[in-house]
Amino acid sequence: MKYDFDCVIVGSGIAGMTAAIYLKRSNVNVLLLDYDAPGGLLNKISKIENYPGYTSISGPDLVYKIYEQINNLNIEIRYGKVLDIKDHIITTDIEKISANKIILAIGRKARKLENTNNIKNISYCALCDGNLYKDKVVAVVGYSNSALEESIYLSDICKKVIIIGRGSAFNGEESLIDKIKNKKNIDIQLECVIKTLNSENDILTEIVTNKGSFKVDGMFVSIGYEPNTTFLSDITKDNGYIIVDNKMKTNIDYIFACGDIIKKDIYQLTTAVGEATIAAINVKKELRN
Repeated sequence: MKYDFDCVIVGSGIAGMTAAIYLKRSNVNVLLLDYDAPGGLLNKISKIENYPGYTSISGPDLVYKIYEQINNLNIEIRYGKVLDIKDHIITTDIEKISANKIILAIGRKARKLENTNNIKNISYCALCDGNLYKDKVVAVVGYSNSALEESIYLSDICKKVIIIGRGSAFNGEESLIDKIKNKKNIDIQLECVIKTLNSENDILTEIVTNKGSFKVDGMFVSIGYEPNTTFLSDITKDNGYIIVDNKMKTNIDYIFACGDIIKKDIYQLTTAVGEATIAAINVKKELRN
């Protein structure tokens, strides 16, 4: 069978772009396929301070630098939402594409807070919407690294930031916790559980918790991420996360996976890059055989 591409990479976050760079440099006919702009969740990170080579860099700036490599290598990018993958055929809402090998690097999406769909001033991205709340009072729901990063970013824009976390202590890097504690306009509320969200005309005005009520102009939710793999019916998963072997191969012989979509212990940019490298090199080996 003649395929459209040697390899199609589904997802153009840091893992997908890394795999594409390795494959293209190995003279593999590769396609990057995504339904959104390259970079994925990286585009929503205001500051990265633990990525080798950069003392500090924003997520969008890191995306731009990687995307420059993609352009310089003339890697083809197409857009479309993947609906199904079967028998080497990727079906999107736009077209069907055949590939000898497929690498899934679709990442994760932000977990939504229940019963908030009709409230307009709730956001899942401080970098995207923070400027709308200049000199106002906002809440950040969550107590892990992402919530800490969002709170620090918002504290430089907003009059006051209230962190609402279920846990008894922050679940994040010590350097971020230290920054939080040194911010005078951040109010830390741990062991704090939301009971009710009061709104007027679909605008959140008050958050009622077990530790009291807080008047706010907006709320940012950062309570973790979840996989979006329901369309992958034939691939073995654990709670939605794809299971791979040490070659990043799934239970389907021609499909590999890497990055935040796979089942693993550590979810970091550096681990995603490493997994993408392993997947790309093993794809190249199999194509050569």
